[in-house]
Amino acid sequence: ENVGKKARGGEKEKKYFVLEFSDVIFYRFLLSIGLMPAKSKILGEIAVPRLYMRDFLRGHFDGDGSFFSYFDPRWRSSFMFYTSFLSASKDHILWLQAQIQILCGVIGHITKSKTKNSVYQLKYAKTESKILIRALYYKDNLMCLTRKQKKVINALQFEKNLYARVL
Repeated sequence: ENVGKKARGGEKEKKYFVLEFSDVIFYRFLLSIGLMPAKSKILGEIAVPRLYMRDFLRGHFDGDGSFFSYFDPRWRSSFMFYTSFLSASKDHILWLQAQIQILCGVIGHITKSKTKNSVYQLKYAKTESKILIRALYYKDNLMCLTRKQKKVINALQFEKNLYARVL
């Protein structure tokens, strides 16, 4: 319906274009599986068929997830990394944790920010991250946010090269 409408994407300067369309049937389908308008704090379970759960999780990671790596100063040559998902909804983050545990057998841990607008973070440390990452990127050429995928691949390759030199 609206092509060329500018949106800010969190920035002060308007620099992103948005394509909007409407489809009542599709909208009703999204409502039926658990999505809703103004969902951030009230989102809970989403009815995702098991067959598509890895793809759903990858999309969730691309949109509301993060991956970071660093050297832990407490231990020499200890390269650490974490994979995490964020949500303002505790119910949704608990559901997400349960789905990842069913799919990958990893639990992760949940923290809550101490700010006015609390956000829950489901975080997986290095060993669990590796298992989760294999599930998210289970084959080549999957649709994903390339920037995030490259960040993950670079960290895994760095770790492999780092420990190859040590051994």
